[in-house]
Amino acid sequence: MLNALIRFSLVQRGLVLIGAVLILILGIRKATQTPVDVLPDLTKPTVTLLTEASGYSPEEVETLVSIPLENSLGGVTGVDRIRTVNDIGLSLVFIEFDWGTDIYQARQFVQERLIGVAGELPEGITPYMTPVSSLMGDIMLVGLRDHSGKTSPPDLRILADWTVARRLQSIPGIAEVLSMGGGVKQVQVQPDPEKMRLYNITFEQLRDAAAESVKNTTGGFLTERAQEIMVRNLAMSSSTETIGATVVDYRNDRPIQIRDVATVTWDIEPMRGDAGFGIAGGEKNDNGELGSRGVITSIRKAPGFDTIALTKEVDQALKELRSSLPEGVELIPLYRQEEFIELSIDNLVEALRDGAIMVAIVLFLFLLNVRITA
Repeated sequence: MLNALIRFSLVQRGLVLIGAVLILILGIRKATQTPVDVLPDLTKPTVTLLTEASGYSPEEVETLVSIPLENSLGGVTGVDRIRTVNDIGLSLVFIEFDWGTDIYQARQFVQERLIGVAGELPEGITPYMTPVSSLMGDIMLVGLRDHSGKTSPPDLRILADWTVARRLQSIPGIAEVLSMGGGVKQVQVQPDPEKMRLYNITFEQLRDAAAESVKNTTGGFLTERAQEIMVRNLAMSSSTETIGATVVDYRNDRPIQIRDVATVTWDIEPMRGDAGFGIAGGEKNDNGELGSRGVITSIRKAPGFDTIALTKEVDQALKELRSSLPEGVELIPLYRQEEFIELSIDNLVEALRDGAIMVAIVLFLFLLNVRITA
């Protein structure tokens, strides 16, 4: 058999060469198109449910949120294991499926079960599925800061959430863009207990008035003319003056407004962490420090995408964003998974090169034939 194969190859040299060239071209094409990652994804197909339950203790989160979700999801087709993590006001449920399960079909199964469990959860609490992402999906960390101090950290957070994140999420292959630090700005109604007691206003009255002050309602429509005219009550506003003028109750025919018993102001929501970074060799700020407060944005990719190609697209998007940022604001990549991949590839190429040279030297020393060595 081997002799026949050798004779055929010698007789059909052209055919053998053409086949070798085609295989080489197909191999090079496949190697260049194969997605490259820093490590193989060795995790089972997993669907993650995140549920926020503000004000609940870990025990209440487990009893009122996590256990009903576990009971509802236990019989889903293909489920191998369910794990939960309960924290203050937060529930994380990890649903692991069998190997080979299509992740999008698994998410569909979970979504169907969530519809039935909604009535068992406390009012106002809704679980949602996090985007599809791999274990090694963090491809970049990008820092946003203003070393000059012209833009405050909360304003940097607005830029990160509404400008940078929206642009990056439009790139195919980006699963999630999360921002940390800076503080999320919000309009806060801060009650004054002394004034509330003076006007005999309860916290429930103040809370209901604040909720009604930023809600649009409908009044149906008018049919007096040939066309219908919609009637709307537009109360949605972000103005502290407008919200402060909302009536809470009446005392002796005098309206008691929100600003009479509380302070309405722009502030940031309670923070459970912050972010900051410095650049080696950079200029010092007014406090003589290299580091400064800012916002760090984590960019995660979806499974199956080439990290190196996706990173190049993100770099191009960041380059476009820099021209539209306010004066003094810097957008700086802090971590790039691409660098580890390129370093690994360089090490592999170096090892193959050195190995080929050593094999050629050994063959030449033993056979003393340059043609065979080549």
